[in-house]
Amino acid sequence: MPRAWVPLALGAALCLGAYLGRGLGTGTTAWEFAEPRFLPSGQVLSSVLDRIDRMYVDPVDRNRLTDIAIDAILDELDPHSDWFSAEELAAMAEPMEGNFEGIGVEFLLQEDTIMVVTPIVGGPSEAAGIRSGDRIVSVDDSVIAGTGLSNSKVMRLLKGPSGTEVGLGLLRPGASDTALIDVTLRRGRIPIHSVVAAERMPDGTGYIKVIRFARNTHEEFDAALSSLLEAGVERFVLDLRGNGGGYLHAAVPMVERFLDEGDLVVYTEGAAQPRREYVTERPGLLRDLPLVVMVDEGSASASEILAGALQDHDRAVIVGRRTFGKGLVQEEFPVADRGALRLTVARYYTPSGRSIQRPYGDGVDYEDEWIARQERGEYVEADSILRVDSLAYRTEAGRTVYGGGGIAPDVFVPLDTGSFPVSFRELVYAGRLREHAFELGTDRRKAFLALGTVTDFLDAVESGLDLGVDPLIDESYRPDEERVRSRELTRQRIAERIAHNLWGESAGHRAALRADGEWQAALAAFDDMESLLTPAAN
Repeated sequence: MPRAWVPLALGAALCLGAYLGRGLGTGTTAWEFAEPRFLPSGQVLSSVLDRIDRMYVDPVDRNRLTDIAIDAILDELDPHSDWFSAEELAAMAEPMEGNFEGIGVEFLLQEDTIMVVTPIVGGPSEAAGIRSGDRIVSVDDSVIAGTGLSNSKVMRLLKGPSGTEVGLGLLRPGASDTALIDVTLRRGRIPIHSVVAAERMPDGTGYIKVIRFARNTHEEFDAALSSLLEAGVERFVLDLRGNGGGYLHAAVPMVERFLDEGDLVVYTEGAAQPRREYVTERPGLLRDLPLVVMVDEGSASASEILAGALQDHDRAVIVGRRTFGKGLVQEEFPVADRGALRLTVARYYTPSGRSIQRPYGDGVDYEDEWIARQERGEYVEADSILRVDSLAYRTEAGRTVYGGGGIAPDVFVPLDTGSFPVSFRELVYAGRLREHAFELGTDRRKAFLALGTVTDFLDAVESGLDLGVDPLIDESYRPDEERVRSRELTRQRIAERIAHNLWGESAGHRAALRADGEWQAALAAFDDMESLLTPAAN
């Protein structure tokens, strides 16, 4: 029996049992059937649940049974129609709304103490002067260090309604070990940024990394563009790797910055939804600047809409690997205070007519698509990407592109399958690299900052700046492993974390690019852009 039918079968069995036993104890037998009543199909489930609720032999949780039934029904539709409880909706809302309420710190737990990794830009903690390396040992005069802290407990202590006050007791490295710094904060709206990096690189390239498409992403994107243009940037790399998507209305204005007025960005269409087109409303200010978009198998939904539109208009070179293939439109239907149904109502299509959605349904193991790609060799060989001649389309300039699931890149970059020694992986999984970077950045904060910019720090690392790597590797090193490789990876990761902690999140991403082969491929694409965007190169 298919797994999706199990809840329905269970529900049917319960219903049948209740129905057969309906007369016991009332003077009728279980086999005396009443006159049949024919219900509209929409009332059948409600009728079944009513009967179970009233007559089942044991107490039941009707809400739970309803959720089971709804899940079973949705499993028969598509992979992205879903039912969410009110609690699940609230948890998902924060990152997509672009803010939450609290004090605004990134933290880690070390030795049962809250360590401030970095204050969030624009939050109350930054305004109050809290900085990387501070230890939060008390909250509202209650000592919390050494009390069995967990991430969820810390969140309950520090988050709260905007406008409420909270008092913190801090220990700061370099000050007296026993001298508490008392800070009173007024909680506020804390921004959750979607644009996590905006960097002018040494060669004049502007690098922007976007990790989601939330309500205010296009505003953050515009601010990043403006700051980089003021810094003299004349070409851009937009990094959408790992970006699982979000709101369509955030992606459309971002695409508009690079297209002409009246260009089609995307259209949606479904059996009960007539075709709806999303078209640029004004000429893009950056329509003449060179652009490369980086994608991978984690780029989905709105990321694919953006990449597909720019590819179909021959406006950008897409670099990386084939994207996820999520091209279904969900509409949300709230149900009282129980939750909401997110129902697929249409499909996304790129300007050339390509469906972004990859296949699903009978005979397709949708959840294990990544395994199928791996077995085909798609992560390491461009020729392994599925291309179906019947799903061939033409870009505005006449290049051939393919539908059938995801956006295939113009420049393929294989997944880095280099060795990752066990000793390095153990340090990562145990959190030791992050802890070491935090401790080192705290202890040598003044010395590192005295080097100058994050670029100066990274140059010093490449020149051999001591990061205390060897003792760290000795914790998990195995004699038969590649010590040189483990040392290289460990130094790289520690440098990235220190850059993030001392110079900010954007600087951390900048540091990661130094050993990023996909970034190098993106830069190389600028040299071949003209040939890559003409039909002759296809």
